[in-house]
Amino acid sequence: MVDTAVRSGFGAPSAPAQRNRRARWKDGRLLLGVLLVAVTGLAGAKLLSSADDTTTIWAAKHDLPAGTKLTGDDLTTVRVRFTSSDDANKYVAADADLKGLVVARPVDAGEFVPREAAVPEAESNRTELPLSVATGRLPSDAAGGDQVDIWVVPKTQDQAAKLMWSDVRVLQVDAVKGVAGGSARRQVLVGLDQDDLRRLPAALTAMSSGEPVLVRRGS
Repeated sequence: MVDTAVRSGFGAPSAPAQRNRRARWKDGRLLLGVLLVAVTGLAGAKLLSSADDTTTIWAAKHDLPAGTKLTGDDLTTVRVRFTSSDDANKYVAADADLKGLVVARPVDAGEFVPREAAVPEAESNRTELPLSVATGRLPSDAAGGDQVDIWVVPKTQDQAAKLMWSDVRVLQVDAVKGVAGGSARRQVLVGLDQDDLRRLPAALTAMSSGEPVLVRRGS
């Protein structure tokens, strides 16, 4: 028998449908792009948030002698980036109320105004008394503005310690000085009011044969 089937385009078997496959490598690139955009956005936001991480404080326009009343005319504002809030709090902020404040010690031109040097006018009339104190006889972090009791410890053990003054303001604490006799010392400036001056002769006599000790009062 002869196969008489007529071949035509209509009779040809149809090709199987081809489904478009997703390019998985394109999905990976898209995901990477999204991650890069997110990281860049976070980095930019952090940069903007830290761009103005500064504190505005007062600095002296010119030399300010002790007793100078603080006004905006003698000061200028500066923006400073401090490493910690404790460091920033050591200086007078630009938004602080200057009314009634005077400098308790000279402040040089361009110097940031320390809080310890800006005191109410009533306190500026105190007499300044310098003390040489062994490092083990005062708090290690003692600073201007602290309120302390000043004792004198005799060098002989058969004598009791004497309280010379109570609630005395520390005006300034210098860095550790050289070593003398194996003991480093610090220079401490304290302020005495009129009532405190009455005990000054007895205190000087006691310190000539003893050592001053500073006991800080709690805030």
